Amino acid sequence: MSTAPGPASGLPVRTPRQHPGRHRRPEALTAPEGAPVLVLAVPGTPTAAALSLAEEVVSIARSELAGLDPRIAFVDGEDSGQSDFPGLRGVLDQVAADRPGEDTSAVVVPLLAGPEASVLRRIRQAIADSKAQVELTDVLGPHPLLAEAVHVRLAEAGLARADRARLFTVATAADGIILATVGGEEAAQAASVTGLLLAARLAVPVLAAALDEDGAIAHAADQLRSSGSGTLALAPCLIGPEIAPQLLHTAAAEAGCSGADALGPYPAVGKLVVSQYAAALGIARQSPQGAQAQ
Repeated sequence: MSTAPGPASGLPVRTPRQHPGRHRRPEALTAPEGAPVLVLAVPGTPTAAALSLAEEVVSIARSELAGLDPRIAFVDGEDSGQSDFPGLRGVLDQVAADRPGEDTSAVVVPLLAGPEASVLRRIRQAIADSKAQVELTDVLGPHPLLAEAVHVRLAEAGLARADRARLFTVATAADGIILATVGGEEAAQAASVTGLLLAARLAVPVLAAALDEDGAIAHAADQLRSSGSGTLALAPCLIGPEIAPQLLHTAAAEAGCSGADALGPYPAVGKLVVSQYAAALGIARQSPQGAQAQ
């Protein structure tokens, strides 16, 4: 930890840096000594791809908060023995063994863009069954940074302009977006907030729909077409491990449109993970801001 003068013990230490001008970059934070472990709870079936994605998110989180002690745990992973895909309860029990007697030994951050009740139930059960003293944070969205990330994925797929302030066209740009999520009506309502932010960025209508609700994607497509949208795009408001990739292709085919990739380890995802962790500990930190609509 830095020895520079700073807040009292238990609060993050800012390292003074000279950056003249009001547009200087915010100073990096350092986690307080002995801060709880950050446990990233990864949903879905454990796979090498999901582990790689989680490792990239953790790398981003470390760059945002120095001194962070992160662990990766799969909600449906193995809870006993050595495994490349450790389960949440097993990771929490190991944290409790490594750090006995602490009031809060771990902060669990679900790697979810929105509320998915079935996954959150399993996370809470794993916490209840573990020996660790744990605080569970909210999911990552809705948030302006998720709207930014969805916009980028659409642009990468050629389904939206990266910068609508510039006077050029994209032949395949969509004039109606289906924002796909999982978690039923609750998740769709939460994604609608991100959808409003995305609509403001793209200046096209956006409707949120849950992939796990029968007919919801097709219904959203019908609504958009009936309101005048001719070229639709499916935009997942999902990190990735929540669903099998084939479900996105099936949903796009159901809606009769092209689709973008899931958010994956977009930098905003790591920033939001750190933001939730910092909020749980009461660490004074500027909330990550989404880029202004362009």
